[in-house]
Amino acid sequence: MSDFMQAERAADLLAAEHGVGDPFAAAVRATRTAITIADAKQSDHPIIFVNDAFLALTGYDRDEVIGRNCRFLQGQDSDPDEVDRLRRAIAGGDEVETEILNYRRDGSSFWNALHLCPVRDRTGQVAYFVGSQLDVSDRRRVEFELGDTRQRLEAAVEERTRELTQALEQKTALLHEVDHRVKNNLQLISSLLLLQNRRVTDPAVKASLRGMLERVSAIATVHRRLFQSEDVERFDVSAFVRDLVSDMVGGARRDDIQVKLDLQRVDIAASKAAPLALVISELFSNALRHAFPTGRGGEIFVGVARADGDLRIEIADDGVGIENAAKPGDSGAGFGLTIIQLLCQQLKARAETSSTESGTRVVVHLPVNGAQT
Repeated sequence: MSDFMQAERAADLLAAEHGVGDPFAAAVRATRTAITIADAKQSDHPIIFVNDAFLALTGYDRDEVIGRNCRFLQGQDSDPDEVDRLRRAIAGGDEVETEILNYRRDGSSFWNALHLCPVRDRTGQVAYFVGSQLDVSDRRRVEFELGDTRQRLEAAVEERTRELTQALEQKTALLHEVDHRVKNNLQLISSLLLLQNRRVTDPAVKASLRGMLERVSAIATVHRRLFQSEDVERFDVSAFVRDLVSDMVGGARRDDIQVKLDLQRVDIAASKAAPLALVISELFSNALRHAFPTGRGGEIFVGVARADGDLRIEIADDGVGIENAAKPGDSGAGFGLTIIQLLCQQLKARAETSSTESGTRVVVHLPVNGAQT
């Protein structure tokens, strides 16, 4: 419908106001949607037509509305920004939609979904403004209640999150303190074992004490890394291996043995860190002690990776081989292998030992689930 035809329809509505007009005008009067028409050519754009739905919505009589500007529906809590937007749209002859708080004749408020449309005459000038109003108070009330409920839920979640964060921080601090104290106690035990080792002369006893010292040191390294970590639930196996190898190679004082590392980060549950550390310590210690007799150097490979859902730890050497590694009367290697078997059973891991063309290779498979086991 053209603007001119719309203007004619507006004139029909005015005629229908006095009981004259076509079915279109009668339909507008009878519709449940509140309709107003304002004369854009008169000063202050007075209302010149309202239908019965508008009177039912606002509670006013027709003679109380005709001749007034529609701003009389506004009140103290009407949004001034929306009022200004309406004013600017009318001044510019533009169509506008808004939801604004309006007031009925009895002073009660309602949310008005207002659609204001300019109607132009043959010359293109705005002749009328046709407004439709719809009471959306129920929807706005539901939205407000939902928003209020959401805010309360968000505040409750935020408070609970703050409480849990504080509890986690306290737990982390406590576990760090425990790891720190355990580490210090293990270092004290290591010092005592070292002093005892210096006093004994029996080679077998010295070897046993040295083995115990390495095991205690491995567990101490575990607690040192847990103390330094921000995540007390997980343990970085590769970082531990790097520290352990550095300590043990430095203590062995064997410049003729080279160590090659291929370490991918794999995390396990902190609860399994100590037994796994002992397994790695025993395997690397066996290679370091027994694969290379005095005068024979070589290389030890240590690899850590994730493979097929398992943590895969490989320790291989190019030494004399497992058959020739143990010396007559040396029970240390046998005891170490027993420890490895028992700890693998505890961890539900499996260890595969094989002789290669040049040396020995041991591969440990530990099932992992995500970042933890």
